[in-house]
Amino acid sequence: MPKKQDKKAEPPVPVTEDADAAGSSQQEVSKLDPQALEHIRLAAEIEKLSLQQGTAGPIRDMGLARQRNYAFWSTQPVPRLAWTVSSVKSIIRMGNMLQLRQEPYSLPKGFEWSDIDITDDAQLHEVYTLLNENYVEDDDNMFRFDYSKNFLQWALLIPGWLKQWHCGVRATASKKLFAFISAVPQAIRVYDKEKKMVEINFLCVHKKLRSKRVAPVLIREITRRVNLQGIFQAAYTAGVVLPKPVAQCRYYHRNLNPKKLIECRFSHLGPKMTMARTVKLYKLPDVVATEGFRPLQKKDITGAWQLLQQHLKQFKLAPIFSKKEFEHIFLPREDVIYSFVVEKSGKITDMVSFYSLPSTVVNNPLHDQMRAAYGYYCVPGSVPLKQLVNDMLIIAHQIGFDVFNLLDLMDNKEILDGLKFGIGDGNLQYYLYNWRCPEMQPSDVGLILQ
Repeated sequence: MPKKQDKKAEPPVPVTEDADAAGSSQQEVSKLDPQALEHIRLAAEIEKLSLQQGTAGPIRDMGLARQRNYAFWSTQPVPRLAWTVSSVKSIIRMGNMLQLRQEPYSLPKGFEWSDIDITDDAQLHEVYTLLNENYVEDDDNMFRFDYSKNFLQWALLIPGWLKQWHCGVRATASKKLFAFISAVPQAIRVYDKEKKMVEINFLCVHKKLRSKRVAPVLIREITRRVNLQGIFQAAYTAGVVLPKPVAQCRYYHRNLNPKKLIECRFSHLGPKMTMARTVKLYKLPDVVATEGFRPLQKKDITGAWQLLQQHLKQFKLAPIFSKKEFEHIFLPREDVIYSFVVEKSGKITDMVSFYSLPSTVVNNPLHDQMRAAYGYYCVPGSVPLKQLVNDMLIIAHQIGFDVFNLLDLMDNKEILDGLKFGIGDGNLQYYLYNWRCPEMQPSDVGLILQ
């Protein structure tokens, strides 16, 4: 798939660490602008917002991005594309909490704010329906993410979640839900620094409401609510290029059901390839190769959590999971998250996981849904990574997934070709808001955001 009014452009900043420091010093303030974080994870949402509101398409090429005047982003606490950064620290100070805006932002007449209770079936169904009918499609309008209700609860009820961070907009008269945005907490280590951050997701505005420019107000309001909890940094990913990516990764795709993917126009027959040859090319074994490969169980939580936390220490950008968070995120849920371990002599030695995120196939006479599995966290120990991932492919195929997607981060790149993954279109950029650090290679990244 998957603004504010511009001000006069500032002169280019020299590409040195001294210039980096000098440029940031001009942004140092005694208090944090209450609106400064309105673009927490906005990079990921700009793509959606531009499509929803009919604005110009996003820039996906770094070369083109360097030629663009990012007038708005020059006012935000993010590194400039021209900067060469060698320090690891925040760009602006936290400030006085009492200075932050206390009252909600104003909505268009006839609409009101509503905290959404994701634990309530009726309200959860409202969010599901809004996303299912209005969430952004891909650039060619062929696929639309189809988040299940169980997926939404898994993603939004992370330990530490707050009801006020599940923010909706309703019609005052009918009480119908017309817009939604959410935030979830996430502790992240950047090099040797640990920070409490948030990820903002599921920004969605009903098609009938987009002319009223509600999305920017949603972003400002969720930011205000996050600020009031003392959080001023964020990690986010996007297919678009903005100032300034920490890392650029690429999605790779492994056909599990090539006939269906071709019929859905997700992929196509290669030169001199027939359908029969293609199906044979991507055929997988019937059973996994790893002895003792089994689903993660509650009794495995402590061992698997410790294994993952130790594994993530080798990467420069990685999450910090509490054991409670690990249990919520990785304990298997059908059609949501699948986690597997290898146990030897009573010890968890290996772990792999993937999550389910299907897409609605738009205006296709043969299929209405494409089941996609997304590779999550994998920890090889007693078994090579290639074998573990191949076992995941076998399981995903048996469950009925059509395609398996994997980023080239961590150690994944070394196994992609051998497992018949094909390179995807474009890059996935990783960003940090109000935080600077040197750029990273995909192999330095140990963070995966849903």
